[in-house]
Amino acid sequence: MSAGFRFRDFVPEESPEKGFDSLFKLFMQLVTITSGDVSEALSWLSQLDKQYGLTNDDYGMGNFIEDLQKKGYIDEDPQKKGSFQITAKSEQNIRKSALEEIFGKLKKSNTGNHRTPHTGQGDEMSTDMREFRFGDSLDQISMTESIRNAQLNHGLTDEFMLAEGDLEVRENEHKSQTSTVLMIDISHSMILYGEDRITPAKKVAMALAELVKQKYPKDFLDVIVFGNDAWEIKVKDLPYLEVGPYHTNTVAGLELALDLLRKRKTPNKQIFMITDGKPTCLKEGNGYYKNSFGLDRKVVNKTLNLAASARRLKVPITTFMIASDPYLKQFVEEFTEVNQGKAYYSSLQGLGHLIFEDYKKNRRKSL
Repeated sequence: MSAGFRFRDFVPEESPEKGFDSLFKLFMQLVTITSGDVSEALSWLSQLDKQYGLTNDDYGMGNFIEDLQKKGYIDEDPQKKGSFQITAKSEQNIRKSALEEIFGKLKKSNTGNHRTPHTGQGDEMSTDMREFRFGDSLDQISMTESIRNAQLNHGLTDEFMLAEGDLEVRENEHKSQTSTVLMIDISHSMILYGEDRITPAKKVAMALAELVKQKYPKDFLDVIVFGNDAWEIKVKDLPYLEVGPYHTNTVAGLELALDLLRKRKTPNKQIFMITDGKPTCLKEGNGYYKNSFGLDRKVVNKTLNLAASARRLKVPITTFMIASDPYLKQFVEEFTEVNQGKAYYSSLQGLGHLIFEDYKKNRRKSL
């Protein structure tokens, strides 16, 4: 034992906070699966508690619910007495959890951050040097190199001389904004055959939204959903997203996506589409043209026409197909060829990583 110090065994105290943290992670997952239904999520959590003993005599479900309220994650639903709803704090936490689960923990970086091949009067200083040209700003001139050039070119005399030919300029790198529209299929097939496909799609959307907010805050991300029709949703609405009794109107989704991108003045634009089925529906007047059997040529042709329109507008479409049927794969390949975009045939587990990798690759588009 060292002089002046006394050591004893360290016994960590059990803290109710630890119980809250472990329950809270499960609660966030369950709230995402139940589309924001706090009562159903707590009911499932109680069932898991009975089965696996998640709580103990010192910290029970009642304590957990009380802590959720105190910490601002849930509050009472004014529309339903005795019920709870998640708060904006919970919505943000769900997005952060999705980001960490799918993309890993990312550190915040400088704004923009989409590099392009262009140099000049950009956003960030580079290590490249060149001679001064008319139109260069004064703050681009590297005084140290320029003074050294003057001494080398004119010698060390009593009268210091600095000519235009002595000036050296440090290049700046341009950083570009990107506009992305994420399309999510909410047709009935997203929950068919006992497979929950909508929850992974929601998690990917929330993770991508949080990624853009943290790492590329100057970028634009719009999220739309499509079933019989297509409509825009807010990022804060993603936890509440549910599948409906809808067909798949891919045409309506693409039309809305292109309309949103036309309004963006950014040079780089792209569409990510998450779907598990074929297009089966079109809007005609006040009604719908529907055909769920096979690939309807009328529906397919309109879908391919929009793929070609997007190509003319220089908007690549990346399709993430959560299905592997050969005839669907053939349609996606034709769609991708017309647009000159990309297609992935993904399992639900790999979906987030694919989208993240593709988003990173598309950061280097040319102006």
